[in-house]
Amino acid sequence: MADASSYTPPVDDYAFLFADAFGVDLVARATSGELTAEDATDIIAGAGEFAASVIAPLEALGDRVGARLEDGQVRLPAGFAEAYRAFVDAGWVTAEAPVSAGGDGLPGAVRAGLGEIWNASNAAFALCWLLTAGQIHALDAAASDEIRETYLTKLVSGEWTGTMNLTEPEAGTDLGAIRSMATPRDDGSWAIRGQKIFITWGDHDIAENIVHLVLARTPGAPEGAKGLSLFVAPKVLVNADGSLGGQNAITTVAIEHKLGIHGSPTCVLAYEDATGYLVGEVGGGLAGMFVMMNSARAGMGFQATGIADRAYQHAATYAAGRLQGGVLDRPAGTTIAAHPDVRRLLLSTSSKIFAMRALGVYVGDLLDRADADPSLAKLAEFFVPILKGWTTEDAIELTSDALQVFGGMGFVEETGAAQHYRDVRITTIYEGTTAIQSNDLVGRKVLRDGGATVTELLGMIGGTVEALRAFDDAVAARTADRLERSVEAARRATAAVLGFDGSPRDAYAVSVPYLMLLGTLAGGWMHALAVVAVLSHETAAAADAARLTAADFYGAHHLPRVHALAETVESGEIG
Repeated sequence: MADASSYTPPVDDYAFLFADAFGVDLVARATSGELTAEDATDIIAGAGEFAASVIAPLEALGDRVGARLEDGQVRLPAGFAEAYRAFVDAGWVTAEAPVSAGGDGLPGAVRAGLGEIWNASNAAFALCWLLTAGQIHALDAAASDEIRETYLTKLVSGEWTGTMNLTEPEAGTDLGAIRSMATPRDDGSWAIRGQKIFITWGDHDIAENIVHLVLARTPGAPEGAKGLSLFVAPKVLVNADGSLGGQNAITTVAIEHKLGIHGSPTCVLAYEDATGYLVGEVGGGLAGMFVMMNSARAGMGFQATGIADRAYQHAATYAAGRLQGGVLDRPAGTTIAAHPDVRRLLLSTSSKIFAMRALGVYVGDLLDRADADPSLAKLAEFFVPILKGWTTEDAIELTSDALQVFGGMGFVEETGAAQHYRDVRITTIYEGTTAIQSNDLVGRKVLRDGGATVTELLGMIGGTVEALRAFDDAVAARTADRLERSVEAARRATAAVLGFDGSPRDAYAVSVPYLMLLGTLAGGWMHALAVVAVLSHETAAAADAARLTAADFYGAHHLPRVHALAETVESGEIG
């Protein structure tokens, strides 16, 4: 039986993506030559080795034992604290943090690869760092010097971890309904009172302190989102000299018993005049928190890719060793991996995972470049909801297909295949549901600029179509034809969305199909860029044939969905 705890990092794919797929050394461009794609590949290989040996073996234990609330303190399974300490000591936290916050500032393309690896090896464990990383970015953007010195430095060093406190019992997606209250004190601190729910890694025993980033109202603030301010509230109070003091008035009321990611403690926290400190300006809470939310949304794309790849690897290993029935046109003793439909499932999964992985690298690099080149900002922001929405929705399908490869054994817990399916199911929900992403895409990214950004994107994809036509190659020709037709379908769908101005419900009723259309198209573009890179090689590389096969399969099996989705988008709201 396939070993559910084993994990092989996709080093070769990342080497190709960093150095070759986009026609430039992404890492050298991002770091002005301080690092190269070869250096980044070594980093990915090192992370993969660490993840496979230290984090991945804890995944099944975390699922089976889960987080427990004992005497008001959340306890994690044996080995989690040691793994986190090893993660910190190996420098991975500091490596990914931005230079402006005191970190090493690895470029976005590399962080995308690391995000996939941490989540593939153990998604529940990786959530701790994902939330901490988001808080680092938020505090780096808005915090005062005092807060930076007291809290940000400890987050960047990995000594403390961070959380995001938004949701309340009566305020989920509608953040304007938040009722938690922060009242100023004479010493400059604030007294925070209220309850927060669904707080990922809201309490645990693997680090000495937890820094909560909390949205709350202030006295006299206007109703709605404009009345929210942002505060840091530590689990353990910090003395003036930086040492730890007494417990803050924050109580862990409960932990949620979830479908999956059992090793990730999801907490209900009660703030009982807890001490907090203002981040940024009064009333600027949503803008400050959005930095963290954006970081987390991109992180969900990496998480979805990682879980899907772990499920795929598990299924592929099982299929390669499983004998079951005769295989059509193959000799006796051939494993189920050669059954036509099992081969279809595996190739379908691997081809889409490559597209998701490539898009993650592209978006990570684009977000970095947008910091230095504001002209790229709109395109970078345009891709965030697509990366989050498309990858998470399709990752559910991919983990389901991976489970299908196991047959009946996939449906029992013994194989471990079910865990991937349970774990990935949350990804379309937290950090903004798919509808939240698609409403953002349609409302803020398409309608607001009259389709200018999506038109720019479709033009870029069209340029790749022309590049494909320069090759005398059957796969290139098929890829060009399929991609060109898909671009035209996307143009029609975009025109329909823009044409719904008189009836905005029509546009929002089909916003999820429109997002999935653009995600599927972007995946086809990633494969097309890979085909151009492969056919440009003077000497064929070992993986070139497999990359062409994957692109051809994606074009035949996945890209046609663009046409069906375009027809759905054009229909608007029905009934």
